Amino acid sequence: MARSKDSFNSKDREKAKLKKRKDKEQKKEQRKANSGKGKGLESMFAYVDAFGNLLSSPPDPGQKQDVNPEDIIISIARKVDSEPDDQRHTGTVTFFNESKGYGFIKNDLTNQSIFVHVNNLEGPVKEQDKVSFCIENGYKGLTAVDVRIVPDTDRKSTPE
Repeated sequence: MARSKDSFNSKDREKAKLKKRKDKEQKKEQRKANSGKGKGLESMFAYVDAFGNLLSSPPDPGQKQDVNPEDIIISIARKVDSEPDDQRHTGTVTFFNESKGYGFIKNDLTNQSIFVHVNNLEGPVKEQDKVSFCIENGYKGLTAVDVRIVPDTDRKSTPE
């Protein structure tokens, strides 16, 4: 008697291939059914009601409000020029690294931290010194220039 050429292992492989092929066909049919292709343009529309809410159906025309086109104002907010002015500002040196030659001054009016380089100093400064300075646009932002130590007027002269 002749033996079958298919072994037990090859039969299992063939069954697995058929099952995989059927599963793939079923998934393909499900994707086609759920894809939404062929739906009209209307199904893609979104409507907005008077309160800004999105709706899937058009809003009620009875609630429509007429707007006079002349009442609509379209404009751009005026840009405030932040160009530094030539007036002198006062502030306190919050940080200064003598070895690297830079630091920061806290502006008394705006509490803004402004970069200062040793080349822009009129004399030596240290942390917590009160200074007056002008502001210019530097390479990476605002820079303090013409920095001078403010004489301390709070000190009372002592009689000798």
